[in-house]
Amino acid sequence: MKLSEEDQQLLGELCSQNDVNLVKVQKLLETVYDYEFKERRTGIYDALREILKKNKGRGK
Repeated sequence: MKLSEEDQQLLGELCSQNDVNLVKVQKLLETVYDYEFKERRTGIYDALREILKKNKGRGK
């Protein structure tokens, strides 16, 4: 998934304001995008769950 520079900046600002890990949000968005056009989206929730589990508790 390719975000424009303006979108990347906005996402970074939003993550910063809400104390959310930017890299994790980007990985979540990429995963959803990867599954978007598949006929069956089997496994998307497991993939998202794995991203959320990584580095849990480390904050930003």
